[in-house]
Amino acid sequence: MARFLVSLVTNAIALWLTTLIVTGVTLQPYADNSFAIVVSYLFVALIFGIVNGIIGTAIRIVAFPLYILTLGLISLIVNAILLLLASWVTSWFGFGLVVDGFWTAVLGALVLAILSAIIGAILKAIFRVGRTSGRR
Repeated sequence: MARFLVSLVTNAIALWLTTLIVTGVTLQPYADNSFAIVVSYLFVALIFGIVNGIIGTAIRIVAFPLYILTLGLISLIVNAILLLLASWVTSWFGFGLVVDGFWTAVLGALVLAILSAIIGAILKAIFRVGRTSGRR
């Protein structure tokens, strides 16, 4: 459960930073206060995680030969499609992620992947140090 929460917070922070860096990727919160904005980022991170976990896994299995042929570059396209799909799913709720177009989604997915990896490594190192510091 703790790993899930760390992953959710990591993705939410990475999404927040992505919306600050990439101009075509924005978040529309369900209300205009700071609590609603944080909940909206957590909700979008949850939806993106579900889309990435279920549909992303299926696409990666089917497209495995393309991953080999393109030396993994197809992952940029797959991640962009998953980001667009998460944007589409969150639009059902009247708020959520807004991506302007496909190439914006490619750039957004690239930035999101890099930021998620960096933030995830930092948070894992912090929690690893916190767990081992009490043991002897």
